[in-house]
Amino acid sequence: MAQVSMTVNGMRVSGEVEGRTLLSTFLRDTLELTGTHVGCDTGQCGACTIHVDGVSVKSCNMFALEAEGAEVTTIEGMANADGSLGTIQQAFQDHHGLQCGFCTPGMVMAAAALLKENPKPSEAEIRTYLSGNLCRCTGYHNIVKAILAASGQDVAKEFAA
Repeated sequence: MAQVSMTVNGMRVSGEVEGRTLLSTFLRDTLELTGTHVGCDTGQCGACTIHVDGVSVKSCNMFALEAEGAEVTTIEGMANADGSLGTIQQAFQDHHGLQCGFCTPGMVMAAAALLKENPKPSEAEIRTYLSGNLCRCTGYHNIVKAILAASGQDVAKEFAA
């Protein structure tokens, strides 16, 4: 067993892990941050997407020890300080960018990374960026609308073009 320490959602945390412990497992089982979902354990579905040092990563493809000293943000860290939904989360709710909700944490985290890189993405750019995140329920249409709304763009105008 090895000791690992990192900052998760602004709080310094540490714990003992085996060398093969995935970051997703550490977050969910040790820290009890169950918003990070695990759908495939192979990095293909994107449900486990989080940010490590400001970069979007699939936490099931990373060992917990690789995050030693890192700044980690999970879906729980996307809410406002008062606990209300953050801008992207609210846009997903307002534009029904979810159905069963399983992919939603990963989609929100991917959307945040996209909007950090490209504050005003087009519909095509959003769809391309989300290609590593799978949703089995929505058909992506409302997810794209939610991301457009979160970016401050006129959703009706973008989809009318």
